[in-house]
Amino acid sequence: MPDHLIQTFDFYMKKTAFLNKTKMKYLSFFAICALGVLLILTLFIFKPKYAVAQDYPVQGFDISHHQGSIDWSKISPQKYQFVYIKATEGGDYKDDRFQDYWLEARERGMRVGAYHFYRLCKDGASQAQNFIETVPIKNNSLAPVIDLEYDANCINQYTKEQLLKQIQIMHDRLQQHYGKAPIFYTSKIFYNMVLTGNFQKTPIWIREYKDSPNLKDKRPWTIWQYSNTGKIQGIEKAVDLNRYAGSEQDWKQYLKSIGLE
Repeated sequence: MPDHLIQTFDFYMKKTAFLNKTKMKYLSFFAICALGVLLILTLFIFKPKYAVAQDYPVQGFDISHHQGSIDWSKISPQKYQFVYIKATEGGDYKDDRFQDYWLEARERGMRVGAYHFYRLCKDGASQAQNFIETVPIKNNSLAPVIDLEYDANCINQYTKEQLLKQIQIMHDRLQQHYGKAPIFYTSKIFYNMVLTGNFQKTPIWIREYKDSPNLKDKRPWTIWQYSNTGKIQGIEKAVDLNRYAGSEQDWKQYLKSIGLE
């Protein structure tokens, strides 16, 4: 074959190889892009729906002496449909702001309830008595709340069975005294360690700031504390914010179930 034909043939082959490589690169690029778009669409369409606070219209907040002075005249009972106030802790501690908050919030026309911080080292009877001595019986008050949280210093004071028994004692005494079934406020850690499978009829108020409030065992929650850095006009310091698990109509039904509507 003449040299010039050989050179022409080599040039053609090299050009063809170059074009094929270029074509493959573009095809690979477009294939990767197509896969990326498909993945994004899949995640968008089939991603799990996590609860967000704005999904629940009934708002509330909870407070203790840490909030200091409160100008209740600036807080709307229409916007915040419930408030829980810390009353007691353990067997003898009484929050020194409770009585003032309790009276002022009620005068403002708010739905008011009281909560007790349960000390795992103390027996249920003495803690129930502390709460009963502090929180008056009011037919239009919300159900009492027992705040159950993990406490490394006390968690081994009782066995799990003994701890559940002591919690049961306090639960039953508050229900008998106030005529309303108590609510358990708790974290997912404490719930999973102690409460799972127990107190099945007790409403759960779950604390969860970063994730969905839904529990692993699919048990429904009643109140969700979704933030501890809330801002409310009339309260200078940060406030815990909460949402009720349901619609306005569900809230009215709940109030009716505890004798408030």
